[in-house]
Order: sequence, then C-alpha cells, then structure tokens
Amino acid sequence: MGKLIHFVHQSLDGFIEGPAGEFDWPRMGPELSAYSQELSGGDKVFLYGRVVWDMMSGYWPRAEQYSTHEHDLAFAPIWREAPKVVVSRTLEKADWNTRVIGENVVEELTALKESGATLLLFGGSALAAHLTEHGVIDEYQIFVHPVILGGGKPVFQKQSHRAGLELVESRTFDSQVVLLRHRRAAAQG
Repeated sequence: MGKLIHFVHQSLDGFIEGPAGEFDWPRMGPELSAYSQELSGGDKVFLYGRVVWDMMSGYWPRAEQYSTHEHDLAFAPIWREAPKVVVSRTLEKADWNTRVIGENVVEELTALKESGATLLLFGGSALAAHLTEHGVIDEYQIFVHPVILGGGKPVFQKQSHRAGLELVESRTFDSQVVLLRHRRAAAQG
C-alpha cells in the first residue's frame, strides 16, 4: 500500500501565500533543498490542485532559464521526469507526464495508493482540505519558515470534523526552517 504525503511550506502565522498571492518568502537552504530532493526522488507521483499546477508548470519546465539557484537546477530535471497528477474540474489535459483527474478524486487517488504509489501533494489548501476531510492524506510535512505574512491563504481550510494526528518528527533545516511531520492517528474507538 502506498501513501499520500502533504508537503507544504507555510509562514509562522500559518499562510501558504501572502496577502497578494506572493510565494517569494520560503528559504530554501542547502539542508532543506537536499531533504526536498530526497523526498521527491525515486518513484513518487507529484500531486497538484489546479492553482499550484499552473504555478509549477509555468516554472519548472524551464527553470534553468529563470534561476541559477542550486535547488532549482537540481530539482528541475526531477520535476520534468516525475509522473504527475493534477486534480481539476476545468483542465482537460496537461503536459510533462501528467494525468488529469476531474471526477471521483477520492476514489482515484485511493486506487493509486492501493496500487503502491507514493503521492506527494505539493502545497495547495483546497485539495488538501478535501483530501483531509476524506481521510486520504496519510502524512503531513509542514515546513514553517521564519516569516510573518500578516494574511493570505491559510495552510488549512475549515474542516467539518477533527482529524487526529501524531507527531513523528520535528527537525530544523539550515538553522531557520522547522519541519513538523505528522501522521494520521489510528482510528479511536
């Protein structure tokens, strides 16, 4: 059985983007970059909602044209080669080894996990909320960056029920960014 990992960067005050939609604040130092590449390497399937997909597909296919940052240069080929899934009701097809799921999202992603796939959900809050609500996310890897944005899009949207989690790791990268890694808690009964 595979699993679904929610991998997201957030500000100290709990936002994944600033008040104007900006995402220029994450600090990707060498330790965090190495961890990110290790996590995303291998046979992982990258998972996106439509908004994050638009941002990622607009950058990573040609990252070398935009950046000389070591992380970007190392991650770009990983991104281009990885199988990807985009969840969208409006997108019909996507390039770069990407499958689009428009309906039966919970069932489709659960079937992928049951086939043994490990999915990495990068960012996003709407898809993460939907998948959390249905118990599809197995692990949350939240990277807290040393910035207060003062508003924006929250990392977690309102849920109709509580989701119990257990902390399995906390770690500091580059003396700045803190990883809080939680797993979905076993059902209580």
